[in-house]
Amino acid sequence: MRTVIQGGWVVGFGRDTHTLIRNGVVVFKDDRIVHVGANYSGSADREIDARGKLVSPGFIDTHVHSGHWASQRLITDTGRREYFGQPFLEVSAPREGTAVVGDPRWREVTGWPTGGKPGETVMDEALQLHATFTVAEMLRNGTTTFMEFGSGRHIQDALKVEVTRLGTRAYLGAGYDLGRWVTDEKGRLKRVLDEKGGWRAFEDAKEFIRLVDGDSQERIRGILLPTQVDTCSPELLEASREAARELNVPIATHACYHILEYFQVMREHGMTPIELLDSVGMLGPDLIIGHCNFVADNPMMHTSAARDLELIAESGASVGSCPVNLARRARYLDHWDQYRKAGINLTLGTDTYPRDLIMNMRVGSYVGKIMGHDLFHATAAHMFEAATLGGARALGRNDLGRLAPGAKADIIIIDLSGRGTLRYRPILDPIKSLVECGIGDDIETAIVDGKVCMENRRIPGVDLDAVGQEAQEAGEMLWTHVHEWDPLGRTTEERAPWSFPLMS
Repeated sequence: MRTVIQGGWVVGFGRDTHTLIRNGVVVFKDDRIVHVGANYSGSADREIDARGKLVSPGFIDTHVHSGHWASQRLITDTGRREYFGQPFLEVSAPREGTAVVGDPRWREVTGWPTGGKPGETVMDEALQLHATFTVAEMLRNGTTTFMEFGSGRHIQDALKVEVTRLGTRAYLGAGYDLGRWVTDEKGRLKRVLDEKGGWRAFEDAKEFIRLVDGDSQERIRGILLPTQVDTCSPELLEASREAARELNVPIATHACYHILEYFQVMREHGMTPIELLDSVGMLGPDLIIGHCNFVADNPMMHTSAARDLELIAESGASVGSCPVNLARRARYLDHWDQYRKAGINLTLGTDTYPRDLIMNMRVGSYVGKIMGHDLFHATAAHMFEAATLGGARALGRNDLGRLAPGAKADIIIIDLSGRGTLRYRPILDPIKSLVECGIGDDIETAIVDGKVCMENRRIPGVDLDAVGQEAQEAGEMLWTHVHEWDPLGRTTEERAPWSFPLMS
């Protein structure tokens, strides 16, 4: 079926960069774009009126941790100083002998259900909510391709079901490492090693990829995820590199993502996390490094003979920056244009919440200008490119992140009217206006593989209000159980004091 989208502004594609077409037209047939230009005189089976709107390639989120993030609500404007602003330690490092209770109703689903077929997943209420919330929120915010950054196998199984049902594109892979962080009886961090379990998880991650890679008309692809450098041995990292070649899938990990990790790796291995990745052959054009803000080149790390950015650039590896997540924990990339000038491919991720890449473009641009002390740094064009072409390059895809003949018909339509507000007006340059004034709620239509997955801000099969209410109820459950696993036995109110006095 041939569909014509009549703009509006259209983000076209030139030889190596985006272009802007005023009152442009995009035509796609089945799952592929066949025409992008100023006009079109051919026939069409369907027309979509996008006049007064922005027709854009779908966003690519290269750093997603799934869930509804009730636990993250415990650390807004607060936290333990000894974690140096690292949020995951605040919400996923429980007191030893306990476990973080994401939802007391959660029934861990591992392996295949009894009597089921390979690839089938049995989901309870909590796991269903977890997956639906994640995929629907990204679709609602214009993300047509996402990369889940290493949740457990049962979560990947659940995400696969929802990606298939809602029609998005995803890179899924079960995370693995050789241990985890917990706290002792005094709340001090300690690492608990489980080498046998880690290697079993590695084998399970490979099996998952073999089962799902290419599923759902190739909208689901596999990815290897040794979750973080500080909890993986050099041997496991090296094995991950070999497996990525064998399975022909990309690979991702967290590295240089917090101060404790950087100096721990330096102490244990005598090299930076990036140098460690280089030493085991992990660096390469198929690697996406999550965060990568505390590199040796960052003056905060006081590391002589710094060459991390040089190593990354020479290898062709990509960096997945998550500006909002970093900024709210008083951290930053130092700085955006330094990475660009080094020749590093930059991508954008949301990490946790909200899964709004437009917001991340804006924060990334503002912080990039501040840290670079230059108003010409981290431009709107740079940020938009990172959210589209940068993500496509990182995944080795020249058919995503652009509107061009032959590319996949992954298209979003953005309402530039501001939904009855004056937020956008007047518009001179639609990309600059989007980055400076836009929000994810402005996404009106999302098309993936030529199929309309969201229209008029509605996702078929998803009641967003009901999902939001379920998430609120799950959050209330979690918050009543916090003291059971909190490192210091604190209640929710002790961990997260009210912004203003609570009146009864």
